[in-house]
Amino acid sequence: MPGLLLGDEFPNFEADTTIGRIKFHDFLGSSWGVLFSHPRDFTPVCTTELACAAKISDEFKKRGVKMIALSIDSVEDHRNWSKDVMAFNNEADSTLPFPIIADDKRELAVQLGMLDPDERDKDGLPLTARCVFVIGPDKKLKLSILYPATTGRNFDELLRVIDSLQLTAQKKVATPVDWKPGDKVMVIPTLSEAEAAALFPNGVTTKEVPSGKKYLRYTQL
Repeated sequence: MPGLLLGDEFPNFEADTTIGRIKFHDFLGSSWGVLFSHPRDFTPVCTTELACAAKISDEFKKRGVKMIALSIDSVEDHRNWSKDVMAFNNEADSTLPFPIIADDKRELAVQLGMLDPDERDKDGLPLTARCVFVIGPDKKLKLSILYPATTGRNFDELLRVIDSLQLTAQKKVATPVDWKPGDKVMVIPTLSEAEAAALFPNGVTTKEVPSGKKYLRYTQL
């Protein structure tokens, strides 16, 4: 099945959406982007996910990230479903704050490797899996997470990884397990002691381990 690898340029596809026809790279402009797919409109788990994404859309905006969803139904279905989503949030008078791509022929789902072979619709066709793609301003794939159709996503985790991606794109650091903004970060192994000392004025601490290797280096940004 076709798919994308980290570092690949994300396809500049054209598609119909709830805000009209778009070219994906033009839609993103110079922003980061998150594209997340849904198995089907008017389904329970997807509705909770879109509702959560809508509720925290300002958090993505704050980080300079444009959101766009995809589902294998028509624009008209998407628009009607969006009303249910916002009603789920008790915001029936509000508009969904991001567009949904119509992929009723499953062309994008196939191109991007999004189909879940274990979950099928009433016609026996594979449903779209719950993919998350994070795309950088350079239009390259920075992160992908693939959930099966039966498991809903964690949007707090998505914000956390975006914080990590944006930080590590600017600084010569990596983020350790369960890192959150404000926590200590790790100095990347390719930096020498002298380079690390010059780059990180708050100092570098090293965790001692039995091997004696000094690779667990931490700093506070």
